[in-house]
Amino acid sequence: MAFDGITVAAITRELSDRCTDGRIYKIAQTEKDEILLTIKPQAERGGGQVRVYLSADASLPLVYMSDENKPSPQQAPTFCMVLRKHLLNGRIKSIEQPSMERIIRFNVEHMDEMGDMKTKTLLIELMGKYSNIIFVDDDNTIIDSIKHVPASVSSVREVLPGREYFIPDQHNKLNPKEATRESFDKALLEKAGPVFKAIYGSYTGFASTIAQEICFRADVDSQLPASALSSGQMERLYNVFDLFMTRIKDGEYKPAICYENGQPKEYAPFHLMTYEKMPGCTLKDYDNMSSLLESYYAEKNAITRIRQKSADLRHIVATALERTVRKYDLQLQQLKDTEKRDKYCVYGELLNVYGYSAEPSAKSITVNDYNTGNDLTIPLDPTLTASQNAKKYFERYNKLKRTAENLETLTKEVEAEKNHLESIQNALDIAQGEEDLVPIRDELVEAGYIHKKGEKKKSSRLQTKSKPLHYKSSDGFDIYVGKNNYQNDQLTFKVANGGDWWFHAKGMPGSHVILQTGGKEVPDKAFEEAAALAAFYSKAKEQEKVEIDYLQRKNVKKPGGAKPGFVVYYTNYSMAIKPDISALTQAD
Repeated sequence: MAFDGITVAAITRELSDRCTDGRIYKIAQTEKDEILLTIKPQAERGGGQVRVYLSADASLPLVYMSDENKPSPQQAPTFCMVLRKHLLNGRIKSIEQPSMERIIRFNVEHMDEMGDMKTKTLLIELMGKYSNIIFVDDDNTIIDSIKHVPASVSSVREVLPGREYFIPDQHNKLNPKEATRESFDKALLEKAGPVFKAIYGSYTGFASTIAQEICFRADVDSQLPASALSSGQMERLYNVFDLFMTRIKDGEYKPAICYENGQPKEYAPFHLMTYEKMPGCTLKDYDNMSSLLESYYAEKNAITRIRQKSADLRHIVATALERTVRKYDLQLQQLKDTEKRDKYCVYGELLNVYGYSAEPSAKSITVNDYNTGNDLTIPLDPTLTASQNAKKYFERYNKLKRTAENLETLTKEVEAEKNHLESIQNALDIAQGEEDLVPIRDELVEAGYIHKKGEKKKSSRLQTKSKPLHYKSSDGFDIYVGKNNYQNDQLTFKVANGGDWWFHAKGMPGSHVILQTGGKEVPDKAFEEAAALAAFYSKAKEQEKVEIDYLQRKNVKKPGGAKPGFVVYYTNYSMAIKPDISALTQAD
């Protein structure tokens, strides 16, 4: 979800309701592109203090209120010092959003050096890579900005001290607050593409998500052009659009995050009905936009951070897996080439029987194959006798037979290595925190993919806080999911009892899932939920349906010398199920 104008409108409303007339108590520059304002609101607005984060980071521009603090550098940067000089202890007169732009204006009343009361404005522009925090005086002259933009960078607008501040052109987009039925129809009909694109392409502040939501609530196909819609459809579309604008004007927001299979997918200042019926999606409502943004981006950052932390391990596994797959494919091709060995054995046998009839220096001989009853032409080396040709064919047969026997052993070893690496790759996808990477790194060290550095008497995995995932079924049964191969072994052979049920995706890397029975009869719903977890935490999680094997734990065996996480079983049940765990929540 883009930080669009509607999101800005929601957060502006919250800031205005809480912070208007409040005093700016502290100003800190916690990051290169981030300002933290500590504000003391009036008693009638809740009192206490509130922290407002303003981030102009190019990849994640953001504004929200929070109770959390952040450390700031001992030596404040120049921009922070400028803000402290002009705004510290200033009173916030108003917090506004110009039209529906992605801009928030903090108008602050402050006494200057001469003792005169002045109003200056702190603006944050939330425009992707063009985001900025700009400080202007009462005649719209820029005093300073967190990012300086000279003419060499932008020929459209300089952002430098002494320059006039103005809002960048929004490509002739209209202000949605001024829309009428006639102007709405006219704006959409001028656009040739799908109607949802026409909405966010015509009006300031709209992103694709809300445009799609408007079409959904109006029961209009969002992919149709406006010119293909009937007058009734256009009327419904406008009515929903107008309803959204009325709620924005009145500050009636219902912030919600859409989760897809437990991970944050989308958010909006309104409840997204578009996602309510989507498989694997659940909606979580929030009381205000600030808490939503803080939660959403914390979760998103956690996912991004674990991806970055695991990048070196992913590279090691991907490189080893690519090499192993190439080796495996080559061995399979060589094994296929040995399949013709039986033909050479037949040639040798037939030459021993019929070779006496071969003409001297003949290049071939046609004989009756007593195995099939058909005639068979055998190529001959004209420089050799029939007996010598037979011996040559037997030698070739024996060589291919030995090669096949060796390759059958080697291909099994390489296939096991490939499966092991794929299971580690799956564990990296499941990892949720840095503690989950420790046992994976240990496993790679143990397997020889990473060289040990120094002597370690005890594996670090023994001290790790990484724990298996724990879910509760709808009927209250405990379900555990291993996040790596060591946890898989631990769950299967240490935690589970013989009568508990064991689940795993059929014939592919995935987590061991244990459904603990507690000696009770397990309902079908619990089996389905455990199977859905096994499907979701497998390599096939993106498929429509995944086949899951399940059986009692007592029938799962671990061969001697097998790699971590590798087990065998011979009697099992199977079911095909969607990898949808949206109805399940983690127990701890």
